[in-house]
Amino acid sequence: MAVVLFWICLGIVVYTFAGYGVLLRIIIAIKRLFKGRTQTPQPPSADADWPEVTLLICAYNEQEEVECKMRNCQSLLYPEGRLHIVWCTDGSDDRTVELLSDYPDVTVLHQPERKGKTAALNRAMEHIDTPIVVFTDANTQLNPEAIREIVVAFQDASVGCVAGEKRIAVRTTDGAAAGGEGAYWKYESTLKRWDSELYSTMGAAGELFAVRRELFVPMDLNMLLDDFVMSMLIVKRGYRIAYVPTAYAMETGSANLVEEQKRKRRIAAGGLQSIWVLRSLMNPLRFPIVSFQLVSHRVLRWSITPFALLALVPLNVWMVMDHAGAVYTAAWVFQCLFYLLASIGFTQAAQGQKSRLTYLPMYFLFMNLNVFAGIRYLMRKHRGTGAWEKAKRAR
Repeated sequence: MAVVLFWICLGIVVYTFAGYGVLLRIIIAIKRLFKGRTQTPQPPSADADWPEVTLLICAYNEQEEVECKMRNCQSLLYPEGRLHIVWCTDGSDDRTVELLSDYPDVTVLHQPERKGKTAALNRAMEHIDTPIVVFTDANTQLNPEAIREIVVAFQDASVGCVAGEKRIAVRTTDGAAAGGEGAYWKYESTLKRWDSELYSTMGAAGELFAVRRELFVPMDLNMLLDDFVMSMLIVKRGYRIAYVPTAYAMETGSANLVEEQKRKRRIAAGGLQSIWVLRSLMNPLRFPIVSFQLVSHRVLRWSITPFALLALVPLNVWMVMDHAGAVYTAAWVFQCLFYLLASIGFTQAAQGQKSRLTYLPMYFLFMNLNVFAGIRYLMRKHRGTGAWEKAKRAR
Protein backbone atom coordinates (compact mmCIF):
# COMPACT_ATOMS: atom_id res chain seq x y z
CA MET A 1 0.00 0.00 0.00
CA ALA A 2 2.83 2.44 0.84
CA VAL A 3 4.43 1.77 -2.55
CA VAL A 4 1.15 2.48 -4.35
CA LEU A 5 0.60 5.69 -2.37
CA PHE A 6 4.17 6.82 -3.07
CA TRP A 7 3.76 6.50 -6.83
CA ILE A 8 0.30 8.08 -6.78
CA CYS A 9 1.63 11.11 -4.87
CA LEU A 10 4.71 11.36 -7.09
CA GLY A 11 2.54 11.11 -10.20
CA ILE A 12 0.27 13.92 -8.97
CA VAL A 13 3.20 16.23 -8.21
CA VAL A 14 4.99 15.55 -11.50
CA TYR A 15 1.80 15.89 -13.54
CA THR A 16 0.80 19.17 -11.87
CA PHE A 17 4.11 20.96 -12.38
CA ALA A 18 5.51 19.31 -15.53
CA GLY A 19 3.31 16.60 -16.99
CA TYR A 20 0.35 18.82 -17.80
CA GLY A 21 2.57 21.21 -19.74
CA VAL A 22 4.09 18.34 -21.73
CA LEU A 23 0.68 16.79 -22.43
CA LEU A 24 -0.75 20.17 -23.40
CA ARG A 25 2.12 20.77 -25.84
CA ILE A 26 1.54 17.37 -27.47
CA ILE A 27 -2.21 17.97 -27.85
CA ILE A 28 -1.57 21.38 -29.41
CA ALA A 29 0.93 19.89 -31.86
CA ILE A 30 -1.70 17.36 -32.94
CA LYS A 31 -4.31 20.10 -33.23
CA ARG A 32 -2.01 22.18 -35.42
CA LEU A 33 -1.37 19.14 -37.61
CA PHE A 34 -5.06 18.80 -38.44
CA LYS A 35 -6.36 22.38 -38.13
CA GLY A 36 -3.30 24.56 -38.55
CA ARG A 37 -2.43 27.49 -36.31
CA THR A 38 -5.13 29.74 -34.90
CA GLN A 39 -5.67 32.77 -37.10
CA THR A 40 -5.08 36.17 -35.48
CA PRO A 41 -8.08 38.55 -35.78
CA GLN A 42 -7.55 41.66 -37.90
CA PRO A 43 -7.64 45.15 -36.33
CA PRO A 44 -10.29 47.71 -37.36
CA SER A 45 -9.25 49.57 -40.50
CA ALA A 46 -10.25 53.12 -39.44
CA ASP A 47 -9.94 55.02 -36.16
CA ALA A 48 -13.71 55.46 -36.02
CA ASP A 49 -14.17 51.66 -36.07
CA TRP A 50 -12.21 51.13 -32.86
CA PRO A 51 -14.68 50.68 -29.97
CA GLU A 52 -14.69 52.95 -26.95
CA VAL A 53 -12.77 51.43 -24.05
CA THR A 54 -12.60 52.19 -20.34
CA LEU A 55 -9.37 51.57 -18.45
CA LEU A 56 -10.42 50.94 -14.84
CA ILE A 57 -7.96 51.26 -11.96
CA CYS A 58 -9.25 50.30 -8.51
CA ALA A 59 -6.98 51.76 -5.86
CA TYR A 60 -6.39 52.04 -2.15
CA ASN A 61 -3.78 54.55 -0.91
CA GLU A 62 -1.71 54.70 -4.11
CA GLN A 63 -0.31 58.25 -3.82
CA GLU A 64 3.19 57.01 -4.65
CA GLU A 65 1.97 55.45 -7.90
CA VAL A 66 -0.41 58.10 -9.28
CA GLU A 67 2.06 60.19 -11.28
CA CYS A 68 3.89 57.21 -12.77
CA LYS A 69 0.64 55.41 -13.59
CA MET A 70 -0.87 58.45 -15.26
CA ARG A 71 2.24 58.96 -17.40
CA ASN A 72 1.85 55.37 -18.47
CA CYS A 73 -1.86 55.86 -19.26
CA GLN A 74 -1.05 58.91 -21.38
CA SER A 75 1.48 56.86 -23.38
CA LEU A 76 -1.08 54.25 -24.44
CA LEU A 77 -1.68 54.18 -28.19
CA TYR A 78 -5.39 54.33 -28.98
CA PRO A 79 -7.56 56.58 -31.17
CA GLU A 80 -8.09 59.96 -29.56
CA GLY A 81 -11.25 60.32 -27.51
CA ARG A 82 -12.01 56.59 -27.49
CA LEU A 83 -10.08 55.60 -24.35
CA HIS A 84 -11.53 56.66 -20.99
CA ILE A 85 -9.56 56.48 -17.73
CA VAL A 86 -11.44 55.75 -14.50
CA TRP A 87 -9.95 55.52 -11.01
CA CYS A 88 -12.14 54.00 -8.32
CA THR A 89 -10.64 54.73 -4.92
CA ASP A 90 -11.81 52.69 -1.97
CA GLY A 91 -11.33 54.30 1.43
CA SER A 92 -8.09 56.03 0.42
CA ASP A 93 -7.01 58.41 3.19
CA ASP A 94 -3.72 59.54 1.64
CA ARG A 95 -3.24 62.02 -1.25
CA THR A 96 -4.43 59.69 -4.02
CA VAL A 97 -7.64 61.62 -4.77
CA GLU A 98 -5.91 64.98 -4.41
CA LEU A 99 -3.19 64.02 -6.90
CA LEU A 100 -5.74 62.69 -9.38
CA SER A 101 -7.45 66.09 -9.42
CA ASP A 102 -4.52 67.31 -11.55
CA TYR A 103 -5.85 65.18 -14.42
CA PRO A 104 -9.19 66.70 -15.58
CA ASP A 105 -9.77 64.03 -18.22
CA VAL A 106 -9.79 61.27 -15.59
CA THR A 107 -12.99 60.17 -13.88
CA VAL A 108 -12.43 59.63 -10.15
CA LEU A 109 -15.00 57.60 -8.21
CA HIS A 110 -14.07 58.07 -4.56
CA GLN A 111 -15.72 56.57 -1.53
CA PRO A 112 -14.39 57.40 1.96
CA GLU A 113 -15.59 54.13 3.47
CA ARG A 114 -13.29 51.18 2.86
CA LYS A 115 -15.23 48.18 1.60
CA GLY A 116 -12.60 46.30 -0.40
CA LYS A 117 -11.50 45.88 -4.00
CA THR A 118 -14.45 43.79 -5.12
CA ALA A 119 -16.90 46.36 -3.78
CA ALA A 120 -14.96 49.12 -5.55
CA LEU A 121 -15.03 47.14 -8.79
CA ASN A 122 -18.79 46.56 -8.57
CA ARG A 123 -19.38 50.25 -7.79
CA ALA A 124 -17.22 51.43 -10.67
CA MET A 125 -18.91 49.19 -13.22
CA GLU A 126 -22.24 50.88 -12.48
CA HIS A 127 -20.78 54.06 -14.04
CA ILE A 128 -19.21 52.42 -17.12
CA ASP A 129 -21.06 51.82 -20.38
CA THR A 130 -18.28 51.32 -22.93
CA PRO A 131 -18.45 47.92 -24.69
CA ILE A 132 -15.00 46.89 -23.41
CA VAL A 133 -13.57 47.41 -19.94
CA VAL A 134 -9.85 46.90 -19.24
CA PHE A 135 -8.78 46.28 -15.64
CA THR A 136 -5.31 47.06 -14.36
CA ASP A 137 -3.49 47.83 -11.11
CA ALA A 138 -2.05 51.16 -10.04
CA ASN A 139 1.46 49.77 -9.62
CA THR A 140 1.77 48.17 -13.08
CA GLN A 141 3.07 49.65 -16.31
CA LEU A 142 1.37 48.70 -19.59
CA ASN A 143 3.15 48.60 -22.92
CA PRO A 144 1.94 51.35 -25.32
CA GLU A 145 0.17 48.88 -27.65
CA ALA A 146 -1.62 47.00 -24.85
CA ILE A 147 -5.13 48.40 -25.35
CA ARG A 148 -4.98 47.99 -29.12
CA GLU A 149 -3.81 44.37 -28.84
CA ILE A 150 -6.59 43.57 -26.38
CA VAL A 151 -9.29 45.14 -28.56
CA VAL A 152 -8.08 43.21 -31.62
CA ALA A 153 -8.55 39.94 -29.72
CA PHE A 154 -12.19 40.91 -29.09
CA GLN A 155 -12.76 40.94 -32.86
CA ASP A 156 -13.32 37.20 -32.37
CA ALA A 157 -16.96 36.92 -31.29
CA SER A 158 -16.22 33.79 -29.23
CA VAL A 159 -13.90 35.78 -26.94
CA GLY A 160 -15.60 37.22 -23.85
CA CYS A 161 -12.47 38.01 -21.87
CA VAL A 162 -8.87 38.83 -22.77
CA ALA A 163 -5.97 38.13 -20.43
CA GLY A 164 -2.81 40.16 -20.85
CA GLU A 165 0.60 38.92 -19.78
CA LYS A 166 2.03 39.65 -16.36
CA ARG A 167 5.76 40.30 -16.39
CA ILE A 168 8.07 40.70 -13.41
CA ALA A 169 10.96 43.13 -13.80
CA VAL A 170 13.71 41.26 -11.96
CA ARG A 171 16.86 43.27 -11.38
CA THR A 172 20.23 41.96 -10.24
CA THR A 173 19.73 43.81 -6.94
CA ASP A 174 16.36 42.16 -6.24
CA GLY A 175 16.09 39.40 -3.67
CA ALA A 176 15.10 35.76 -3.98
CA ALA A 177 11.37 36.53 -3.68
CA ALA A 178 11.42 38.65 -6.84
CA GLY A 179 13.66 36.14 -8.64
CA GLY A 180 11.39 33.23 -7.79
CA GLU A 181 8.26 35.17 -8.72
CA GLY A 182 9.80 36.14 -12.07
CA ALA A 183 10.73 32.54 -12.91
CA TYR A 184 7.27 31.32 -11.88
CA TRP A 185 5.48 33.82 -14.11
CA LYS A 186 7.57 32.89 -17.15
CA TYR A 187 6.45 29.29 -16.69
CA GLU A 188 2.87 30.33 -15.97
CA SER A 189 2.75 32.55 -19.08
CA THR A 190 3.76 29.61 -21.25
CA LEU A 191 0.94 27.49 -19.86
CA LYS A 192 -1.54 30.33 -20.35
CA ARG A 193 -0.51 30.68 -23.98
CA TRP A 194 -0.90 26.95 -24.62
CA ASP A 195 -4.22 26.82 -22.73
CA SER A 196 -5.51 29.62 -24.94
CA GLU A 197 -4.46 27.81 -28.10
CA LEU A 198 -6.14 24.58 -27.02
CA TYR A 199 -9.39 26.33 -26.07
CA SER A 200 -9.30 28.97 -23.33
CA THR A 201 -6.86 30.40 -20.83
CA MET A 202 -7.82 29.31 -17.32
CA GLY A 203 -8.51 32.65 -15.70
CA ALA A 204 -7.14 36.17 -15.88
CA ALA A 205 -4.84 38.05 -13.50
CA GLY A 206 -5.84 41.46 -12.17
CA GLU A 207 -2.67 43.18 -13.41
CA LEU A 208 -4.17 43.31 -16.92
CA PHE A 209 -7.34 41.79 -18.33
CA ALA A 210 -10.49 42.93 -20.11
CA VAL A 211 -14.11 41.86 -20.45
CA ARG A 212 -17.08 42.68 -22.61
CA ARG A 213 -19.18 45.03 -20.47
CA GLU A 214 -22.37 43.12 -21.27
CA LEU A 215 -20.92 39.95 -19.71
CA PHE A 216 -20.02 41.48 -16.37
CA VAL A 217 -22.08 40.45 -13.34
CA PRO A 218 -21.54 41.97 -9.87
CA MET A 219 -19.16 39.89 -7.77
CA ASP A 220 -19.66 38.54 -4.25
CA LEU A 221 -18.01 41.06 -1.92
CA ASN A 222 -16.20 38.25 -0.07
CA MET A 223 -14.51 36.97 -3.23
CA LEU A 224 -10.73 36.86 -2.78
CA LEU A 225 -9.79 36.24 -6.43
CA ASP A 226 -12.37 38.45 -8.12
CA ASP A 227 -10.37 38.65 -11.36
CA PHE A 228 -10.02 34.87 -11.70
CA VAL A 229 -13.62 34.08 -10.78
CA MET A 230 -15.04 36.89 -12.95
CA SER A 231 -13.16 35.64 -15.99
CA MET A 232 -14.05 31.97 -15.42
CA LEU A 233 -17.74 32.78 -15.01
CA ILE A 234 -17.55 34.22 -18.53
CA VAL A 235 -16.13 30.87 -19.70
CA LYS A 236 -19.06 29.16 -18.00
CA ARG A 237 -21.38 31.20 -20.23
CA GLY A 238 -19.77 29.70 -23.34
CA TYR A 239 -17.12 32.31 -24.17
CA ARG A 240 -13.35 31.92 -24.24
CA ILE A 241 -10.55 33.78 -22.49
CA ALA A 242 -7.96 34.75 -25.10
CA TYR A 243 -4.38 35.13 -23.94
CA VAL A 244 -2.55 38.07 -25.55
CA PRO A 245 1.15 38.19 -24.58
CA THR A 246 1.67 41.28 -26.76
CA ALA A 247 -0.40 43.20 -24.18
CA TYR A 248 1.56 43.08 -20.97
CA ALA A 249 1.72 44.62 -17.51
CA MET A 250 5.16 45.10 -15.98
CA GLU A 251 5.73 45.32 -12.25
CA THR A 252 8.55 44.70 -9.82
CA GLY A 253 8.61 41.60 -7.63
CA SER A 254 7.73 41.53 -3.95
CA ALA A 255 10.20 43.30 -1.68
CA ASN A 256 10.90 40.15 0.35
CA LEU A 257 9.46 36.78 1.33
CA VAL A 258 7.30 38.27 4.06
CA GLU A 259 5.58 40.53 1.53
CA GLU A 260 5.37 37.75 -1.05
CA GLN A 261 3.74 35.50 1.54
CA LYS A 262 0.90 38.01 1.88
CA ARG A 263 0.15 37.51 -1.82
CA LYS A 264 0.63 33.75 -1.95
CA ARG A 265 -1.43 33.09 1.17
CA ARG A 266 -4.32 35.15 -0.14
CA ILE A 267 -4.09 33.63 -3.64
CA ALA A 268 -4.08 30.12 -2.17
CA ALA A 269 -7.10 30.94 -0.01
CA GLY A 270 -8.84 32.50 -2.99
CA GLY A 271 -8.00 29.47 -5.11
CA LEU A 272 -9.67 27.14 -2.62
CA GLN A 273 -12.65 29.48 -2.43
CA SER A 274 -12.94 29.60 -6.24
CA ILE A 275 -12.86 25.79 -6.53
CA TRP A 276 -16.20 25.68 -4.74
CA VAL A 277 -17.64 28.65 -6.64
CA LEU A 278 -16.61 27.17 -10.01
CA ARG A 279 -17.28 23.51 -9.17
CA SER A 280 -19.78 23.12 -12.02
CA LEU A 281 -16.99 23.84 -14.53
CA MET A 282 -15.28 20.64 -13.37
CA ASN A 283 -18.10 18.49 -14.76
CA PRO A 284 -16.53 16.71 -17.78
CA LEU A 285 -19.96 15.88 -19.20
CA ARG A 286 -20.89 19.57 -19.51
CA PHE A 287 -17.43 21.10 -20.00
CA PRO A 288 -15.10 18.37 -21.31
CA ILE A 289 -12.17 20.58 -22.36
CA VAL A 290 -12.55 23.25 -19.66
CA SER A 291 -12.78 20.68 -16.86
CA PHE A 292 -9.55 19.05 -18.07
CA GLN A 293 -7.75 22.38 -18.27
CA LEU A 294 -9.13 23.80 -15.02
CA VAL A 295 -8.37 20.74 -12.89
CA SER A 296 -4.92 20.21 -14.43
CA HIS A 297 -3.78 23.84 -14.36
CA ARG A 298 -5.50 25.25 -11.29
CA VAL A 299 -7.41 22.88 -9.03
CA LEU A 300 -4.64 20.37 -8.38
CA ARG A 301 -2.05 22.96 -7.34
CA TRP A 302 -4.54 24.68 -5.01
CA SER A 303 -5.78 21.50 -3.35
CA ILE A 304 -4.38 17.97 -3.70
CA THR A 305 -0.82 18.49 -4.93
CA PRO A 306 0.67 20.25 -1.86
CA PHE A 307 -0.61 17.39 0.31
CA ALA A 308 0.87 14.85 -2.12
CA LEU A 309 4.21 16.68 -2.01
CA LEU A 310 4.18 16.62 1.79
CA ALA A 311 3.22 12.92 1.89
CA LEU A 312 6.20 11.95 -0.27
CA VAL A 313 8.59 12.55 2.64
CA PRO A 314 7.23 9.97 5.14
CA LEU A 315 6.31 7.54 2.36
CA ASN A 316 9.84 7.70 0.99
CA VAL A 317 11.34 7.21 4.47
CA TRP A 318 9.13 4.15 4.93
CA MET A 319 10.33 2.72 1.60
CA VAL A 320 13.99 3.22 2.48
CA MET A 321 13.61 1.70 5.96
CA ASP A 322 11.77 -1.23 4.41
CA HIS A 323 14.66 -1.76 1.94
CA ALA A 324 12.24 -1.45 -0.98
CA GLY A 325 15.03 -0.93 -3.52
CA ALA A 326 17.57 1.43 -5.05
CA VAL A 327 14.90 3.49 -6.81
CA TYR A 328 13.46 4.63 -3.48
CA THR A 329 16.91 5.28 -2.04
CA ALA A 330 17.72 7.49 -5.03
CA ALA A 331 14.38 9.27 -4.62
CA TRP A 332 15.17 9.93 -0.95
CA VAL A 333 18.60 11.32 -1.82
CA PHE A 334 16.95 13.62 -4.37
CA GLN A 335 14.39 14.79 -1.82
CA CYS A 336 17.08 15.47 0.77
CA LEU A 337 19.10 17.47 -1.76
CA PHE A 338 16.03 19.42 -2.86
CA TYR A 339 15.03 20.37 0.69
CA LEU A 340 18.64 21.20 1.57
CA LEU A 341 18.84 23.63 -1.37
CA ALA A 342 15.44 25.09 -0.46
CA SER A 343 16.57 25.60 3.15
CA ILE A 344 19.73 27.35 1.98
CA GLY A 345 17.53 29.48 -0.27
CA PHE A 346 15.34 30.53 2.65
CA THR A 347 18.44 31.45 4.67
CA GLN A 348 19.87 33.47 1.79
CA ALA A 349 16.53 35.21 1.23
CA ALA A 350 16.42 36.25 4.89
CA GLN A 351 19.89 37.77 4.43
CA GLY A 352 18.94 39.56 1.22
CA GLN A 353 20.97 37.20 -0.97
CA LYS A 354 19.99 34.86 -3.79
CA SER A 355 21.41 32.13 -5.98
CA ARG A 356 19.66 30.55 -8.96
CA LEU A 357 20.64 27.12 -7.63
CA THR A 358 18.72 27.73 -4.40
CA TYR A 359 15.97 30.27 -5.02
CA LEU A 360 14.09 28.10 -7.54
CA PRO A 361 13.64 25.12 -5.14
CA MET A 362 13.04 27.61 -2.31
CA TYR A 363 10.25 29.38 -4.20
CA PHE A 364 8.68 26.09 -5.30
CA LEU A 365 8.51 24.90 -1.69
CA PHE A 366 7.41 28.34 -0.50
CA MET A 367 4.56 28.36 -3.02
CA ASN A 368 3.28 24.96 -1.90
CA LEU A 369 3.62 25.68 1.83
CA ASN A 370 1.48 28.76 1.38
CA VAL A 371 -1.43 26.57 0.33
CA PHE A 372 -1.56 25.41 3.95
CA ALA A 373 -1.27 29.04 5.09
CA GLY A 374 -4.14 29.81 2.70
CA ILE A 375 -6.29 27.11 4.30
CA ARG A 376 -5.70 28.66 7.73
CA TYR A 377 -6.40 32.14 6.32
CA LEU A 378 -9.67 31.01 4.78
CA MET A 379 -10.79 29.25 7.97
CA ARG A 380 -9.90 32.26 10.11
CA LYS A 381 -11.58 34.71 7.75
CA HIS A 382 -14.47 32.31 7.15
CA ARG A 383 -15.52 33.33 3.64
CA GLY A 384 -12.75 35.85 3.23
CA THR A 385 -12.81 39.60 2.72
CA GLY A 386 -12.37 41.73 -0.36
CA ALA A 387 -10.30 44.37 1.44
CA TRP A 388 -6.82 45.07 0.12
CA GLU A 389 -3.88 43.24 1.67
CA LYS A 390 -1.13 45.06 -0.18
CA ALA A 391 2.29 43.50 -0.55
CA LYS A 392 5.20 45.89 -0.79
CA ARG A 393 7.05 45.72 -4.09
CA ALA A 394 10.79 45.99 -4.68
CA ARG A 395 11.87 49.51 -5.62
